[in-house]
Amino acid sequence: MKNNILVIDDSTSVRQRVGETLRNAGFRVDEATNGLQGKKAIEASPYACVICDVNMPLMNGIEMLEALEESESKQKLPIVMLTTEGSRVLIQKAKQAGASGWIVKPFNPELLVAAVRKLTALSVV
Repeated sequence: MKNNILVIDDSTSVRQRVGETLRNAGFRVDEATNGLQGKKAIEASPYACVICDVNMPLMNGIEMLEALEESESKQKLPIVMLTTEGSRVLIQKAKQAGASGWIVKPFNPELLVAAVRKLTALSVV
């Protein structure tokens, strides 16, 4: 579905806040608590966009990007890293692994929705 978004974050409160923000904008949101769950979800279902934390247990966000690199599920899938990290080195590493963008927490809800709409080319009412 064109409006399905996957939110991957080990913080329940962040998943809830991002999910509520996107649902209020008309998106359907699924959640995963770590990169391993996220990878499995991406391989099992089509998503228009993924919002993913970097620092998580089992598999972090960059490891997930690297694991998805060869997957057909990842091709052309916009993945935005939403994290407290702002290191240029880490941002470059994420971009090299296939990240489409980088948003630093705490996030501005309007900017998050605008970024997701731009990346998915949706005009959700």
